[in-house]
Amino acid sequence: MLTLLTFPAAFGAFSASPFCVKTAYMLQHSGQNWQRSDMLDPSKMPHQKLPVLRTPDRLLPDSDLIRAWLEAQGADFDAGLSDVQKAQSRALIRMAEEHIYHHVVLDRWGNDAVWPILRDMFFTGVPSLIRRPVTAAIRRSVMKRMDGIGVSRFSDAERTDRLERDLESISAFLWQSPFLLAEHPTAADMSVGPVLAAMRETPIETPLTRRIKEDTLLNSYVDRVKSAIPLI
Repeated sequence: MLTLLTFPAAFGAFSASPFCVKTAYMLQHSGQNWQRSDMLDPSKMPHQKLPVLRTPDRLLPDSDLIRAWLEAQGADFDAGLSDVQKAQSRALIRMAEEHIYHHVVLDRWGNDAVWPILRDMFFTGVPSLIRRPVTAAIRRSVMKRMDGIGVSRFSDAERTDRLERDLESISAFLWQSPFLLAEHPTAADMSVGPVLAAMRETPIETPLTRRIKEDTLLNSYVDRVKSAIPLI
């Protein structure tokens, strides 16, 4: 049996990480026999990140590498799509994972109201006497990465404008069909859906959570993806 090494369930989601949710969707859709194994510290994992898939032969990191492995076993996440649609799928996935996702990270790690919730939920393995200084250093590291990427350098208005253009692009696809590129979920939905869900599920109400919750099209889309691929 395959084992998905994943961050634990949080905020009503399969995992706090949209990449772990994405991988769970792919595993479920592929028809493979699999189980989850939760962990909080991926420092000993390949790439020092999650998700990681334990296969009969090795530990396989990264959701894209896991996708390629599942496709090599016969899975088809873009069944029925044209070459152009597959190219659109690639672009949508990159937009969600390499841009929208960073707004979600900033909304969680950079928000003083959200941070204590994250700290107390995900760093229970750190002894209580040193938890605050240790986690504060981790938080500074994450925020430094956000600065390096550039997302935290913009004003709130500039970030909102950049994000809004992405969400409008996603909405344009959803006006045409119940899922992004077809009448059924494809690879793009397995990536975009979890990222939008993570934005909605941040445990303190923020402008980003409201942006999804108050948008009937996007909010119903997130629910539709969850319903279409029920997770164990």
